[in-house]
Amino acid sequence: MNDTVQNNSTEQASAFTLVDNDSHERFELLVGDELVGILGYRDEDEIMGCGAAAGDVVAYMHTVVKEEYGGQGMAGVLVQFAMDCAREREWSVRPVCTYVQRYLGEHPEYLDMLAED
Repeated sequence: MNDTVQNNSTEQASAFTLVDNDSHERFELLVGDELVGILGYRDEDEIMGCGAAAGDVVAYMHTVVKEEYGGQGMAGVLVQFAMDCAREREWSVRPVCTYVQRYLGEHPEYLDMLAED
């Protein structure tokens, strides 16, 4: 899986790129060539490696953005990209990360994607 989105928005401080780096089980946010944020994930059915197929439950484990890029909405952009990728792939999402949980509380359009316990 190699989804990539580029944004050259003048609203953001810099142009950024979003990438699904499935070999490292994370979505990445890059400004230029610099990795500034990640959202780590894993397929709940796999011990190692994602390999998630349609219908699988994927846990969103942690979201991290470099401190100097904080407060610019970058983490929200990263989570939105991750949720859109999950919807496209027909994944159910288990939001382990507290930031993802807060994001979903503010974006009910994604609540239908949550994994059932």
